[in-house]
Amino acid sequence: MSFRTHHPLHPLILDDVRGAQKMLSGVARMTAMEGSRHLSQLVGAPVHLKCENLQRTGSFKLRGAYVRISCLRPEERAAGVVAASAGNHAQGVALASSLLGVRSTVFMPVGAPLPKVAATREYGAEVRLHGHVVDETLAAAQEYAERTGAVFIHPFDHPDVIAGQGTVGLEILEQCPEVRTIVVGVGGGGLAAGIAVAVKALRPDVKVIGVQAGAAAAYPPSLAAGRPVTVDSAATMADGIKVGRPGDVPFGIVRDLVDEVRTVSEDALSSALLLCLERAKLVVEPAGASPVAALLSAPESFEGPVVAVLSGGNVDPLLTQRILRHGMAAAGRYLSLRLRLTDRPGALATMLAVLSVADANVLDVGHVRTDPRLGLTEAEVELHLETKGPEHCREVEAALRDAGYTVIP
Repeated sequence: MSFRTHHPLHPLILDDVRGAQKMLSGVARMTAMEGSRHLSQLVGAPVHLKCENLQRTGSFKLRGAYVRISCLRPEERAAGVVAASAGNHAQGVALASSLLGVRSTVFMPVGAPLPKVAATREYGAEVRLHGHVVDETLAAAQEYAERTGAVFIHPFDHPDVIAGQGTVGLEILEQCPEVRTIVVGVGGGGLAAGIAVAVKALRPDVKVIGVQAGAAAAYPPSLAAGRPVTVDSAATMADGIKVGRPGDVPFGIVRDLVDEVRTVSEDALSSALLLCLERAKLVVEPAGASPVAALLSAPESFEGPVVAVLSGGNVDPLLTQRILRHGMAAAGRYLSLRLRLTDRPGALATMLAVLSVADANVLDVGHVRTDPRLGLTEAEVELHLETKGPEHCREVEAALRDAGYTVIP
């Protein structure tokens, strides 16, 4: 039987989350808690990473999906389930359905990353590609549910789903009983709401801080308005938390129990992903790295010990490559610049010699001679360099200027 079926907007209680934990025994892993020396030094207190990126299907979504489907009545299970998702929720529903012997259909956007489509099929779902944006995909899934009687499994706006996600909070308190602050990414709000229900019931002194991508942050204006409001989301690399409107059920819980919701920049997200990969040896998607981005953005503002929830690790390799380049640029380890130089034999070699002495590694060179902005004896060079940090970037630019080159802003 579903939790709180008598009142769908009633906040959950601790017993609901504990019941979900029993359901998930032997299904969801108790994921690792890893310390981070680098983040601990920045914050000035111990920082631990809750590695839901290592959960089955690569994210926390299995927890909520399994609990939701487990609570269906026999006749509902017989009708099958349907979901709409571009990634993590799709895989969570697919595996949960297979484990419970329920037929699942998952609608995914036409442009969904191929690895996520393949994984969803491998977990046992019938995948239907429909629409180019998630709203179109969602509408198709809801129409399918109305037409066939299949139960629509919402990614965050249901008490059973939130109870399942809340088991992450119980594990955090067990693995790190001394925790003072939990930082978690927020999209629709299911994970943050579930964690808050569990943690605030047992440890009301622990702060729960939500994090959204600044380009897609619906919670701050919704909290200010006192109700869920829809915002126009800009492009963000953190597609896993790009949600235009908070869910009705999680919104009430986040409003009442979550201490604060912050936003982070795209630069901070890419730097966080790079840090997770380089320092922690963990593959994390941008949405999953959002708590780390918050720690990097204002490390002095967190009371430790801190637990940052890495909510997922399902990231397309091509996207990872682009994000890592962005992260290295944000960290001052890539330098892109344009120079003017005299167009004569050996001029490019002379300039490259200056870069060699400055210990900058040349990744790419673009040489333009035919631009109408250039004089008859001029050429323009676009350089992409690997550097050692912001100070080294300044040293490289100074070395070029000292050698007589014009650096174009």
